[in-house]
Amino acid sequence: MKSTTLARSGSIVAIMTLISRVLGFVRDQVLAIVYGASGTTDVFLVAFKIPNFLRRLFAEGAFAQAFVPVFTEYKETRSKAAMLDLAAHVSGTLAVVLLVVSTLGVMFSPLIIMLFAPGFIDEPARFDLATDMLRITFPYLFFVSLVAYSGSLLNTFGKFGIPSFTPVLLNVCMIVAALGFSERFESPIMALAWGVFAAGFVQLLLQLPFLRQIGLLPRPRWGWNHTGVKRILKLMAPAILGSSVAQINLLLDTVIASFLTVGSLSWLYYSDRLMEFPLGLLGVTLGTIILPRLSREHASKNDDDFRKTLDWAIRLIIVLGVPSAIGLMLVAEGMLMTLFGYGQFTENDARMASYSLMAYSAGLPAFLLIKILAPAFFARQNTKTPVRIGIVALISNMVYNLMFVLPMIWLDFMAPHTGLALASSLSAWQQAFMLYRELSKKDIYQLSAELRGFALKTIPGLVVLAALLAFFSGIDWDTLDATARLLRLLAIIALGITAYAAILLVSGIRPRHLIDP
Repeated sequence: MKSTTLARSGSIVAIMTLISRVLGFVRDQVLAIVYGASGTTDVFLVAFKIPNFLRRLFAEGAFAQAFVPVFTEYKETRSKAAMLDLAAHVSGTLAVVLLVVSTLGVMFSPLIIMLFAPGFIDEPARFDLATDMLRITFPYLFFVSLVAYSGSLLNTFGKFGIPSFTPVLLNVCMIVAALGFSERFESPIMALAWGVFAAGFVQLLLQLPFLRQIGLLPRPRWGWNHTGVKRILKLMAPAILGSSVAQINLLLDTVIASFLTVGSLSWLYYSDRLMEFPLGLLGVTLGTIILPRLSREHASKNDDDFRKTLDWAIRLIIVLGVPSAIGLMLVAEGMLMTLFGYGQFTENDARMASYSLMAYSAGLPAFLLIKILAPAFFARQNTKTPVRIGIVALISNMVYNLMFVLPMIWLDFMAPHTGLALASSLSAWQQAFMLYRELSKKDIYQLSAELRGFALKTIPGLVVLAALLAFFSGIDWDTLDATARLLRLLAIIALGITAYAAILLVSGIRPRHLIDP
């Protein structure tokens, strides 16, 4: 794939992801206005997070990282018949396993809630509502995991648009459910659970015609003993933790937050949603296009291009990810008030969420680095190293949680949920450092002198950006109406971006440095 093709693929993914993220903000605004940061909102977030976590863990995480390199190898080195045979056996095996897991999830919903939200056990109303909602949302795992499988196939053939657009449907279904069906339920938030269920079905339905179009819709077959399936399973077993430590960390945060002040889960959710905007836009874009490319470069033994691809991805993180982290940290409350501070979402909710957003933003560059450093191992069909590092980071995160949260509770600090976000950020930096150290030690990848010089050139722009944002965002956002908030926020962002871009140009950084991997 030529660099122009790679850049074009990245642009397609970025545009589609941007549409999804914008609609995601609309969805979250609707949720904030209609439901606020309430106890029932906390319950829904738990019921939604459990299948969503499993989806990221098994489908987008371990499965995708194991499946794409093996399928790419079949595509590049074997016959079309062998490739279709692998697709048939993988889809059939995956569907059966997902059906069994989803059925068990519905049957044992009360036990799962006890495990992942033990703070609800002493509150029968919240516990029962969480159980009922989980029974509805758990089948989402079946549908959306098959969506992730379909997206992996399409991405391998360079069809990035539809897989990147598909998440839009989840946002649309949840918005329609909240606005159109809430009043039809005794507990209005139950409408969101059905919105999630419907979204999974619709997302899968969208993928099928495009798979048929490229001839990748063979009849599913059970294939536990198929050679290719065995290879994927072997790679997948350690990758389950290695590629999804961030998700496990977030779920551990949910367990602890269920014991904290009512609203803590919601504050973490809304701050995480803002942090997910640049993480999704840049991280998902890079993660989507980089794994197939790295897999091809490794299969063709092109080590120099392998390193250049990683260099290109890190340049993007430096230029786009680091300033995004600075912006989220310094304009946290203004963003939350502008986007969500209406209806049932109070000024106090925005302030509480801003604390955790600032803590999350400190780890944003690390989360982005993980998105590209872990695939450098997966592309080489090495999942053992990332899982070892992932386990260390996971254990460290648990220790950090105790280090930060418990003292905040003992000292009666007003926002102990901030400690959960800070622990996640710290463990992400640890994981990113360990991944890079292993790549460097094995002489797979090291930061080039050119990249280090490039990073130094961005420092003046970052300093000016931080100074401008800190100066202009220090206002009482609650005194402004919606229009004034939006105009003020857009003006601050525009000023920061303009000044930052101008200083980068003066420092010698040009657009070609970002589009020519």
